Amino acid sequence: MKDTEQTIIDAAILIFNEDLSAPLEKVAEQAQVTRRTLHRYFKDRRELMQKCQKEIRKTCEVAMTNAYHTSENPLERLQNMFYAGLDCGSKNTFLHKLHTLHDHKHQAANEECSEYDHTFELWKGNLQVLLAKGVINQAMTVDWIHNLFQSVVAVFISSQLKGTLDRAKARELAWFSFSKGIGI
Repeated sequence: MKDTEQTIIDAAILIFNEDLSAPLEKVAEQAQVTRRTLHRYFKDRRELMQKCQKEIRKTCEVAMTNAYHTSENPLERLQNMFYAGLDCGSKNTFLHKLHTLHDHKHQAANEECSEYDHTFELWKGNLQVLLAKGVINQAMTVDWIHNLFQSVVAVFISSQLKGTLDRAKARELAWFSFSKGIGI
């Protein structure tokens, strides 16, 4: 039963990452379940979206935290966290989209916004260290760098979906693009 719920969540993340207004029928189709089965697990779109966000935050936070703790060197941490973000893939970009939409009012007092900020707290803190040390181009802000990171992740995902590059080459090009983009 848990497998079906997880399959629906994974399908919803893929579908909603492409089109937030996609009908639930499309999610059910992607999950290879009926709409009725989908509603056995989730009463409505809102509940499904909340579950997706919770899943994404958990996955991305664990990946970023583990990558952060792989090294004491901030530059190595940055690269490891970057790759963790790539590995989170569409989960990462979907979460970012939800918190940067034109109609989203990001507020630290909002529980979902606070949890989003917490997910990327170590990442942004590490960026601040590298900026302070002059390793990263100091004309950039943490938000600029974070948005650049999200853009590179989106390009990486696109290359994987289209099959234009093998995963190893795409990871290499993603890091090259990002690191050169921030002046490393």
